[in-house]
Amino acid sequence: MFKKDGKSKEGRGFSKEELREAALDFKKALKLGIPVDSKRRTLHEENVEALKEYVGSLKKAEPRKKREA
Repeated sequence: MFKKDGKSKEGRGFSKEELREAALDFKKALKLGIPVDSKRRTLHEENVEALKEYVGSLKKAEPRKKREA
């Protein structure tokens, strides 16, 4: 998003519809540290693609091994 003077403005988070399209629920997104804006109602495809890409990169990362006591 751009302001009047042409500077870019960062968003506050992803909408619930965008999370739903990316197969995430609200609580899981918060646990992963993904910002969520509950007031937004819009759905932007580029945001959905960014979410899918981010979640895909998390799944590729190796899970931590548990330490033995």
